[in-house]
Amino acid sequence: MSVQVEKLEGSMAKLTIELPAEELEKAIQKAYMRQRSRIAIPGFRKGKVPRPIIEKMYGQEVFFDEAAETMVNESYPDAVTESGEDIVSRPQIDITQIEKGKSFIYTAEVALKPPVELGKYKGIKVEPVDTTVTDEEIDEEIQKELDKNARMVDVTDRAAKNEDTVLIDYTGTVDGEKFEGGSAEDQKLVLGSHTFIDNFEEQIEGHNIDEEFDVNVTFPDEYHEKSLEGKAAVFHVKLKGISEKQAPELDEEFVSDVSEFDTVDEYKADIKQTLEDRKKAQARNKKEDEAVKALVEDSRMEIPQPMIDTEADQLIQGYDNRMRAQGLGLQQYMQYTGMTADKLKDDMKEQAKLNIESRLVLEAVAEKENIEIPDEDVEKEIQTMADNYGMPIDNMKNLITESERKAIVTDLKVRKAVDIIIENSVEDKTKKTVKTADEDDVIEKKIVKKKAPKKKKEETAE
Repeated sequence: MSVQVEKLEGSMAKLTIELPAEELEKAIQKAYMRQRSRIAIPGFRKGKVPRPIIEKMYGQEVFFDEAAETMVNESYPDAVTESGEDIVSRPQIDITQIEKGKSFIYTAEVALKPPVELGKYKGIKVEPVDTTVTDEEIDEEIQKELDKNARMVDVTDRAAKNEDTVLIDYTGTVDGEKFEGGSAEDQKLVLGSHTFIDNFEEQIEGHNIDEEFDVNVTFPDEYHEKSLEGKAAVFHVKLKGISEKQAPELDEEFVSDVSEFDTVDEYKADIKQTLEDRKKAQARNKKEDEAVKALVEDSRMEIPQPMIDTEADQLIQGYDNRMRAQGLGLQQYMQYTGMTADKLKDDMKEQAKLNIESRLVLEAVAEKENIEIPDEDVEKEIQTMADNYGMPIDNMKNLITESERKAIVTDLKVRKAVDIIIENSVEDKTKKTVKTADEDDVIEKKIVKKKAPKKKKEETAE
């Protein structure tokens, strides 16, 4: 195999890959062997037609398409390695010569990693972030844990109110006629959850168990059931039950049940530490975003469009995988939201460009700082990957290719580059200190550390 590289404008290149005629003959023979069972010619048993007969009847090029696809798929990865170029897009393949007895030649137009004119990455100004934990925030976290451990108790001595869970039967009519999906029995509904049509839940508040009453609503002008759009409806409702959450008291018994601590003060101190850790992580993330954005704006680079397209495709694939994990495919999601494939691709291209710019400047910082990654750091990263997949590290090592190992090294270099940027950043005292965002998923740390399960208390039925 020979590979020639022609540099084009805009960080693009054309690879010309040439393979010997013998390789083409082998690929054609493989294509014939795979396809012959599907070819029927009078006078021959199916699957037994000689290749020359097929080529005479259908033309010598009958097996060319499959042979070319095989040769490209098998040779392209080696051609990339032989080219010595840092290719960052999928190839645009063009077959330029495929003929018996001659070498097989194809071209691959690709994007190359573009050069970066790196801006100032030390002394970047970032907004100061307040990471103070207040007593009110501690109380809010405690209340969340109390609510999490609340039990449902039946209520019989008062009317229904907001946040109650009610048990109802209902029958809906439009112009005096029942409609499909408008009736139910023993339906549980949390008042104030906005699960039902606007104003439905509010009209249940104030009623007592065993009362029957009408609820008047109007369907939205845009509704999933077209026949009901904008229509006024009446629901006849019977209230059969009311229950409310009853949270436990914050005492030593509760603390002992839900954490490794024995006193309320120890429990509060642990929650405070967790909140501080969370805020520091949020502040770090905010500084990273600001600093990298500033560095991108101060740097110069020309990103080839195929590189953006490839990144966008990968983002869409990752998004599709996450949707499928939740039981909803990407096509279904687009149907529900009215999103089109073109609109999704355009949206992803914007994010793809931001991702690429950030990555390129960080890789440039790593190169300028001559960052090296020790083998033990790579081993630790592979161990983490193995732990995440629940497999022995040796098995994970066997799965990782050389290119994937290089990608791990690059990722680690980028992380160290971020560290350098943040360590050398300065807080802009001219800007007002901002609070950290209230995001529970910034760090994966639970508010309390669970003990081994104790004997469960009796639960009150809903």
